[in-house]
Amino acid sequence: MRRDRIVPLIIAVALFMENMDSTVIATSLPAIAKDIGTNPLALKLAVTSYLLSLAIFIPASGWTADRFGARTVFRAAIAVFVAGSIACALSGSLTDFVFARILQGMGGAMMTPVGRMMLVRSISRRELVNAMAWVTTPALIGPVLGPPVGGFITTYASWHWIFLINVPIGVVGILLATRYIEDVRAEHHERFDIAGMIYAGLGIAGLAFGLSVLGLNFLPWTIVVALIVAGAIFTAAYFVHARHTAIPALDLTLFRLPTFRASVLGGFTFRLGIGALPFLLPLMLQVGFGMTPFQSGMITFGSAAGAMGMKAAAATMLKRFGFRTILIFNALISAAFLAACAAFTQETPAALMFAVLLVGGFFRSLQFTSINTIAYAEIEHGRVSRATALVSVGQQLSISAGVALGALVVDVTAQLRGDLVLTAADFAPAFLAVAVISALSVVIFSRLPADAGAELSGRNAPPPIADDAPRSD
Repeated sequence: MRRDRIVPLIIAVALFMENMDSTVIATSLPAIAKDIGTNPLALKLAVTSYLLSLAIFIPASGWTADRFGARTVFRAAIAVFVAGSIACALSGSLTDFVFARILQGMGGAMMTPVGRMMLVRSISRRELVNAMAWVTTPALIGPVLGPPVGGFITTYASWHWIFLINVPIGVVGILLATRYIEDVRAEHHERFDIAGMIYAGLGIAGLAFGLSVLGLNFLPWTIVVALIVAGAIFTAAYFVHARHTAIPALDLTLFRLPTFRASVLGGFTFRLGIGALPFLLPLMLQVGFGMTPFQSGMITFGSAAGAMGMKAAAATMLKRFGFRTILIFNALISAAFLAACAAFTQETPAALMFAVLLVGGFFRSLQFTSINTIAYAEIEHGRVSRATALVSVGQQLSISAGVALGALVVDVTAQLRGDLVLTAADFAPAFLAVAVISALSVVIFSRLPADAGAELSGRNAPPPIADDAPRSD
């Protein structure tokens, strides 16, 4: 297999393992709680501890890869994630399980940004769109397949296998990475910004954790507000710190680049809405329509199928229309299909719901591929690691905020109706609200130059230069 295909595939498999694991646990919490002698509500700490671990360690990913080598760090990240998975399966108490999830989060925090960094550095710019399509797919499929797979494994086997299946996948990933991925690293070692990592880690953790539980009635509202405020304060402290630091943990000067700014800010707005879909849809189908987890999973699988079908078309469409046009019109199309979910009722044929999700999944996947790729259109080789860390932070915050927003709208709708028991009607306003927010991303995308990312898409691209070849330094 060609190297420009095997490298994205290796990274995609690792990211799929992470994305699956972060969602597959949701349907298995009651069984896990019963087995280790705690209640499901307390076990939510395992979910949030994973999120916190991700948020804290992502800022260190770029520097670590530059210092020790991307392949070395990527393999170590997989090993740490697998070790955390084994620890989860062996957990006999809530404390054991929480610490095991923190260990998993440490590995996951390195896998995503370092994987993207290896991709950008080892794949030529002309092949980056196709490669990014492979890496984008796991983020779309994982949240969709996670709940039904978790329910199936827990019902017909044991919840322990949710984590143990990561062992063979991780071992294969490490072996393939050793064989096919070059150990790219920075030529010059930079001093690590420890103070910046602390500020950024606490800021991101406070915001991500606070936003993730907002509207879920998991913690008292005073604690939720305190978390968000503390996160905002530490984030502001980091902004001040970064202005007076030569090499900060998260390089905010990257936002001066129009394509990077559009990718992170426009992508944040788009994901803010779309990110609520994997949370809202299964909940509506199961709680609102009374479906079983398996029935719900067979319908939501349409979104994953659509995402898979996009890979072959992404490069062709971007070359034909360009990044700016795709990002603008595709955001509106994706938002429209998201809004269409508000029209689902118990009488809506399952085949129709599947079709809507299938086509919508295609356009959402195209949008994610375009957003992820355009981020690196103007990034110099030496700043790739900084860019991947900052992109990962933006994605983490947007997903947390998206779930929180969807949950908040559903909760407010139910309270206005005067009934705390959720019904199918409580979900329609949430789908419409998040669709509008996703559509607002066109305001940011419309500011892109008409030829943005031309070299990546091959549309009126300049002649290739020596710097276009894969690097191995």
